[in-house]
Amino acid sequence: MENSGGIQASLSGRYATALFGLARDEKAIDAVSASLATLKSALSDSEDFRRLTTSPLVSRDEATKAVAAAAADLGLDPLTTKFLGVLAQNRRLGQIGAIIRAFGQLAASHHGETTAEVTSAHPLSPAQVDSLKAKLKTQLARDVAVDLTVDPSILGGLIVKIGSRQIDGSIRSKLNTLAIAMKG
Repeated sequence: MENSGGIQASLSGRYATALFGLARDEKAIDAVSASLATLKSALSDSEDFRRLTTSPLVSRDEATKAVAAAAADLGLDPLTTKFLGVLAQNRRLGQIGAIIRAFGQLAASHHGETTAEVTSAHPLSPAQVDSLKAKLKTQLARDVAVDLTVDPSILGGLIVKIGSRQIDGSIRSKLNTLAIAMKG
């Protein structure tokens, strides 16, 4: 099994690697990637769904039934649906965000891409995402998949992380630098 930058070292990485292996074997990498993107959106949009994945008060059976119902409502592929059931039974639903990120890195590597984790203060338009991908592709000389996160606390600009390299162009960072410079 491939080890993309130490992904297998963490618990979420092991789960993501297992899911990726199954998806690759079933030729369902794209279907699982799409389902995980849908799942990521549902987690960010629904407080109830997020609470379901993190609450220790929800029993294994309740969590399993709830994620099966949610998977059906979201139209997730069968492999991702089964995987969520396994996570619920193992009380690992709280790891789903990290598993989605790790799976994305594995899928990008499989497709010959590099993954860039991009944080913006506001959601990016499809045109902005395409422009960012094109600029990153030019700099890195390879295709780039982006994992988008919205964090209003950065105020504006972008934070782009590729592997161990981070480019912080956020307004928050610039204001902090200015404040330090003004203190003398």
